Amino acid sequence: MRTIEWRNGTVITINQLELPNKTEFLELRSCEEVAEAIKTMKIRGAPVIGVAAAYGLALTAHHSKTKNREELIAELERAAEILKATRPTGVNLFWAIERILRKARNSSGTHEELKHAIIEEANKIADEDVEANKLMGKHGAALIKDGDTILTHCNAGALATVDYGTALGVIRAAIEQGKRIRVIATETRPKLQGARLTAYELKRDGIPVTLIADTMVGYVMYRRMVDKVIVGADRIVRDAVINKIGTYQIAVLAKCHNIPFYVAAPKSTFDLNQTSRDIIIEERSPEEVTRIGHERLAPEGIEVLNPAFDVTPLDYVSAIICEDGILYKEDLAKIKPT
Repeated sequence: MRTIEWRNGTVITINQLELPNKTEFLELRSCEEVAEAIKTMKIRGAPVIGVAAAYGLALTAHHSKTKNREELIAELERAAEILKATRPTGVNLFWAIERILRKARNSSGTHEELKHAIIEEANKIADEDVEANKLMGKHGAALIKDGDTILTHCNAGALATVDYGTALGVIRAAIEQGKRIRVIATETRPKLQGARLTAYELKRDGIPVTLIADTMVGYVMYRRMVDKVIVGADRIVRDAVINKIGTYQIAVLAKCHNIPFYVAAPKSTFDLNQTSRDIIIEERSPEEVTRIGHERLAPEGIEVLNPAFDVTPLDYVSAIICEDGILYKEDLAKIKPT
């Protein structure tokens, strides 16, 4: 089942804030509604955020009252700025927006033909995401042995993409090959994407999963309960992987215990013009830490640090799995920035 799709001028997507207790579908009809869904994490996961942003521009084009190409492109550029302001760290968002704007600026044809071209490009981005995930899964499955227990962090499954998943896509592909795989999923504080989303996905699909608190990672590695770690990524720069907060400490523990640490991400996540020093790490609301739902956990007025992501140097990464295959640190260094 696709997590997001275009239906005649409306974007249909799963409200991830309601899972696992309720399956609710959002009907989004404007760029502003898409932006709000991304900002509030009703839509989350780097690849699907990129697709959602593309669809936000497609909605702008579809509902536009402009009379000519120049006015439509100007309207798209204004909508792009609204979408860019939602989440500063993940690069897929910006990649998809720039791809749609480039298509708009370079397309020939009438005003109406331009509208159709933008919608087609957004749908193409969505279809390519599914294809990339399945290729990633096939490549990554070669790294997995029958009987492996794999630890994953946050949610890098179908819910974080259009379908199939990145890190969980590798696990799915290994299982489709007949390998017996077990998963250990971290809860992923403070938004609990592992507990709410990864555990939900794996249980729904009949994949054996054990949920642990984030503080238990060292314990399960020390007890030799983990064979490999596979996580997703929100941005891959020349010297590091930027992913959900907590990823770095898992990578350090994995290296200490000689456990392979793999990152599964499409090429749209690569930002090889940048280094980790260039990246803005998103800071989110203190209430994500001081509360769970409406229940306050911490005293009023306590100071809170709540970065959404952290930085894992490539020295801690065994390999990166993308749609082109398995990349090692030296391979990444050979790729010329675009």
